[in-house]
Amino acid sequence: MIHQLTFLFIGGTEIVFVLFIVVLVFGADKLPEIARGLGKGMRQIKDATNDIKQEVTKSAKENNIIDEDTTKSIQDEINKVKDDLEDFTGSLKRNK
Repeated sequence: MIHQLTFLFIGGTEIVFVLFIVVLVFGADKLPEIARGLGKGMRQIKDATNDIKQEVTKSAKENNIIDEDTTKSIQDEINKVKDDLEDFTGSLKRNK
């Protein structure tokens, strides 16, 4: 059985073809600069979403929309279930 690499519904062959076209269009010397710019852009997007998330959380806490006790108790229950599941699956895992 052959497993193919897929990323966002694009196979490995398509990714290689797209990279080949990018090298032809921009040239190999421009690729690091393009990658650096894309990385900076992705970092700015991540920072912006984190800022928005913090502002929404802060606003919700100020307006008493978020009940911290309830969210803490729910998180504690989730952690208990995770621990129980890890204990159960730990005995089932094979050592390789």
